[in-house]
Amino acid sequence: MSQSLENKVIAITGAAAGIGYACAKDLIDHGARVILIDRSHEALEKAVNELGEKSYGVKIDLFDKPEVDAMLNRLLEKWGQLDAFHANAGAYNGGVFVDGNPDDWDKVLELNINSVFRSVRAVLPHFIEQKSGDIVVTSSIAGLVPIVWEPVYSASKHAIQAFVHTLRQQVSQYGVRVGAVAPGPVVTSLLDDWPEEKMKEALANGSLMQPEEVAEAITFMLSRSSGVTVRDLVLLPNTVDL
Repeated sequence: MSQSLENKVIAITGAAAGIGYACAKDLIDHGARVILIDRSHEALEKAVNELGEKSYGVKIDLFDKPEVDAMLNRLLEKWGQLDAFHANAGAYNGGVFVDGNPDDWDKVLELNINSVFRSVRAVLPHFIEQKSGDIVVTSSIAGLVPIVWEPVYSASKHAIQAFVHTLRQQVSQYGVRVGAVAPGPVVTSLLDDWPEEKMKEALANGSLMQPEEVAEAITFMLSRSSGVTVRDLVLLPNTVDL
């Protein structure tokens, strides 16, 4: 069974492009109203113009801790309602660990872990008070199966999996659902630093997915009946054997 998303208000981080944008579009197509959160004013403006009146942009830099802590009031100012929060923004880092840059790792860990914790903490009291709400986090297959090329990224997504599973148990008593979508490689800007040969090979053998595939999965998760939680939804191209 499913429930309607008509007029639900769903906030998405990293929503001006890639998976976030695709999710916003699909949710709007299913009747929801979407708050797009991104740090780029220009990208937000473009996305909102494309998505129309059921979208609303809020400029927030997820590296700015006070800004994240205070985000709830800004998310409520347009429609006075918040039914779901999708912590989607993230960064990618791959390569040989010994050759890596610890400063780059810090940025990935800050965005993939700490900003997720902090942003979820900012909206969670609202969901607890209203005794309903959905929290969905964009994880990765790297959070379930350590990827040899991605030691730091895999570690960040394993942390997210632990967070999702434990938080779900803490807040289910309040009618709040928590789940993760764990896709394999998706064609987004996060793969910009993939080695050229690795990207060519992946495109040639069909081992990359499009953002729209993830968007449809998010819509599925959020439209389940209130008594059902999709804890983990794993998406893989047929050519990936993990």
